[in-house]
Amino acid sequence: MKADERYNAHWPHTEQVMKQDRLRNFSIIAHIDHGKSTLADKLILATSAIPEREMTDQVLDNMDLERERGITIKAQTVRLKYKANDGQGYTFNMIDTPGHVDFTYEVSRSLAACEGVLLVIDATQGIQAQTIANLNLAMQHNLAVIPVINKIDLPSANPEFIKEQLEDVLQIESGDAVLVSAKEGIGIDELMEAVVQQVPSPTGDASKKLQALLFDAWYDAYRGVMVLVKIQQGSLKAGDEIIMMATGNRFIVEELGTSNPKLEKCNQLQVGEVGYLVANIKELDQTKVGDTITLSADPCEKPLPGYKEVKPMVFSGLYPISGDDYEDLRDALKKLTLNDASFSYEAETSTALGFGFRCGFLGLLHMEIVRERIEREYKVDLLTTAPTVVYKIITSDGKTVLIDNPTKLQEQKNIDHLEEPYVLGTIIVPEEYIGVVMALVRDRRGVQKKMEYMNPETVLLEYELPFNEIVLDFYDRLKSGTKGYASFDYEFIDFRTSSLVKLDVLLNGELVDALSLIAHKDKVYYLGRDLAKKLKQQIPRQMFEVAIQAAIGGKIVARETIKALRKNVLAKCYGGDITRKRKLLEKQKEGKKKMKRVGSVEIPQEAFLAVLRTDDK
Repeated sequence: MKADERYNAHWPHTEQVMKQDRLRNFSIIAHIDHGKSTLADKLILATSAIPEREMTDQVLDNMDLERERGITIKAQTVRLKYKANDGQGYTFNMIDTPGHVDFTYEVSRSLAACEGVLLVIDATQGIQAQTIANLNLAMQHNLAVIPVINKIDLPSANPEFIKEQLEDVLQIESGDAVLVSAKEGIGIDELMEAVVQQVPSPTGDASKKLQALLFDAWYDAYRGVMVLVKIQQGSLKAGDEIIMMATGNRFIVEELGTSNPKLEKCNQLQVGEVGYLVANIKELDQTKVGDTITLSADPCEKPLPGYKEVKPMVFSGLYPISGDDYEDLRDALKKLTLNDASFSYEAETSTALGFGFRCGFLGLLHMEIVRERIEREYKVDLLTTAPTVVYKIITSDGKTVLIDNPTKLQEQKNIDHLEEPYVLGTIIVPEEYIGVVMALVRDRRGVQKKMEYMNPETVLLEYELPFNEIVLDFYDRLKSGTKGYASFDYEFIDFRTSSLVKLDVLLNGELVDALSLIAHKDKVYYLGRDLAKKLKQQIPRQMFEVAIQAAIGGKIVARETIKALRKNVLAKCYGGDITRKRKLLEKQKEGKKKMKRVGSVEIPQEAFLAVLRTDDK
């Protein structure tokens, strides 16, 4: 008898009232590459949610980019049926969450829809930075934590050492750890029994007024916005009129259902259940992740805690390399916002690059994904300006202005001071690379807050860092300096007053606004000098001399000169009077001057990429 047949024999049909104590809602959290998606695949296969012949790797990751990079970008949910050793049938609602720091808020809302988490740790690598960050999120929601030590089949696996780390670093009982190999299917049954025993059932009351947590949404071309919800109190039926408490929008529920993992309709979602709803919602921004849904006829008194507006943290300009692609780029951005409410854009014009868009992203990975999707799915070749963070300008009359583009700084008057965002960075690194990491972070104006030995070979470091110091190449340099062994995670703290100035780049006296950046005054001279040198290497020689200058206001802090290409006008002069040669040289000199006045310098894409590599020597 198959698993779903065994299950149905001990469990009422999903259309009937589902017993709350047989529900288990859990999520899988892990550092990147610790086997989260592989474990999700095995749980789906073990419960026969998908027949083996239809099974694919990373079955819940339905984007090409997710499969190629081996990461989860979009949260997915799936309902699994399991018959436990006690003879009872249980329903698991498993939520597969993103693992990257850029999507921390979405992960926190997904965890709010759970009662427990599986904390996956690689038996060969041990605890990493994102392991700690994700565990802290789970602890904030008071979730039951089941440690899962994965990849025990590998020759280099050391489960006993990982158990020591669990107790020493995370203060988790190592006796609760489940040893598995997701790839080989070892320990999967033991893991599902642990979920039944250790994850509590939902505690909501079916008789109370409806409170449903909206923890994810996506756009469907045929049905509009599909919303993932967890019923915390009460129940929801098709035909009910609902209200979104954060936005006040009202809709009538047209369809309810669950993901098994194929979408299956149902008439009602009971308390504790996770499912989707369709309500003729046209725009994704009408649904806010973390919002509370209630009945408009009989609303609940207050929304669920934890909701906040997601604001972009990193901004960059996207320009089409060919001006003819501008309309295609605008259409691509419009379509992307249908499926990604955290991504924002607005039109902007650059004297150097023409028409483009200023785009806001949650972080660097988010920016990389959006850019790659535009180029791949919409066939638009892009030129990207250097990413920058949001700065606060405090004016002399006490007003606060947020700027996301260095060119906007010169438009502001009566500036009292500037504030920049700070983050708390967690770095886990082998002991032999401590010196390299400390030197790198000190160079980025980091202040050490904590240093702790997790074991004799591994150190945990915590630093407070300016966000703009890590958006360019910090992670790449950290990885290369530690031969790939360091792991890094960060969270936003607050805005702090800093001595910041705007660095401009001039080509032949003309401002190239797309190359402007904001930097700390102690480092701006070195940045300007390195940037001018890089641009000299990247900009091709012209028929006239090109001056590259880095300036702060009206003060030039660095200059490089690209020599002109010269034709030998004296080649035909075989001797003769010197005045003839001088006349030819003077004529050439006048021509170069005239050319410099009317000539324009084409800036290749490599020159803009050079901004991203100003620290390279």
